[in-house]
Amino acid sequence: MAGIGACILGPDGVYRLHIDSRALSINEQRLVAKAQAGDRPAFEELVRIHADRLYAVVLRLCATPHEAEEVTQETFIRAWRAIAGFDGRSQLFTWLYRIGVNEAKRRLQRGERTLRTVSLEESPGDPPDLSEAPEPRVERDALRAAVRALPLAYRAPLVLRDIEGLTTAEAAEILGISEAALKSRLHRARALVRDALEER
Repeated sequence: MAGIGACILGPDGVYRLHIDSRALSINEQRLVAKAQAGDRPAFEELVRIHADRLYAVVLRLCATPHEAEEVTQETFIRAWRAIAGFDGRSQLFTWLYRIGVNEAKRRLQRGERTLRTVSLEESPGDPPDLSEAPEPRVERDALRAAVRALPLAYRAPLVLRDIEGLTTAEAAEILGISEAALKSRLHRARALVRDALEER
């Protein structure tokens, strides 16, 4: 990993590797090639690179942090089994997100857990900053609850596009729908969230 990045002390006191995105694409290609040849440590390095971001996405699609952990773990298990078939036509994170979103959908369809609105006490996220005025915290919690109350078909586009900042094309590819369908669902999701906030 020499030359790829530098260790940076995070706000939680843990050192993390900050990776240069240009170097990452070259290094990632090497890791994917090794993983496709059966190199488990190479795949584990890919997991380390993408796990936090993938978890952040599925956390917004699942009812609880525990379920999000299970979905993330299952996503990487499925990715390891399928890595030989990854053809590189999309970015690796796009491919992983698609698996993660599909796993969240699969759990909902099987009824293993009902995706539901959670109470503010159960809402995932950073602990509140007590120095903040209460109004912004209440607004943020209300927004989070409104997003989590959306049906998955609307929540996923909103999370990928508005929260994760993916392009319309990337979000549509992950969800396996057309860009037009993505835009339509995103428009509907934003309207539902707006209506929920107005009701509050």
